[in-house]
Amino acid sequence: MKKLLVLFVAVFGLNLTSAQTEIGGATLPNTLEYGSEEMMLNGAGIREKFWMDMYAGGLYLKNKSGNATEIMNKDEAMAIRLHIVSKMITSDRMIDAVTEGFENATGGNTASISTEIKKFISFFKEEINKGDVFDIVYLPSRGSVIYKNGKESGSIQGMEFKKALFGIWLSNKPADEDLKEGMLGKQ
Repeated sequence: MKKLLVLFVAVFGLNLTSAQTEIGGATLPNTLEYGSEEMMLNGAGIREKFWMDMYAGGLYLKNKSGNATEIMNKDEAMAIRLHIVSKMITSDRMIDAVTEGFENATGGNTASISTEIKKFISFFKEEINKGDVFDIVYLPSRGSVIYKNGKESGSIQGMEFKKALFGIWLSNKPADEDLKEGMLGKQ
């Protein structure tokens, strides 16, 4: 009986510690829930620049997938969580990175979603601090909904925008190749 109790405690303890994933000094939950949609962590990685960690990023999906194109084109709930781990990330640097990300994700064809991109960029005008958490959540009923530290910043409708937005991290020219691989669960 004593061995059974020890086994039970060990297994129960493992379940508690596996409810989150630590990466690059950030803790990402293994599940996210927005509205009635629950998504699981597909994979995570670190955005590095000049050998320094900028943010930890996690991709959350309804069902695990390693196919970036399929993920970008899917019209189902999904999310990307960005946990800022560097004091070097400022509002201006994030805006520059996101602008470049849209250019790369669309092959420079941003004209048809330029209004949506401007609105998205406006969500990063407020000061950004180490420890801030951004959730970029796609919900088919609402579009792309952006949260900063759990507070909704706004939403943007449209699948074309959603594809470009998730393409910042998952396209053939992602923000960081290692981060993309991590998000796809390939690391």
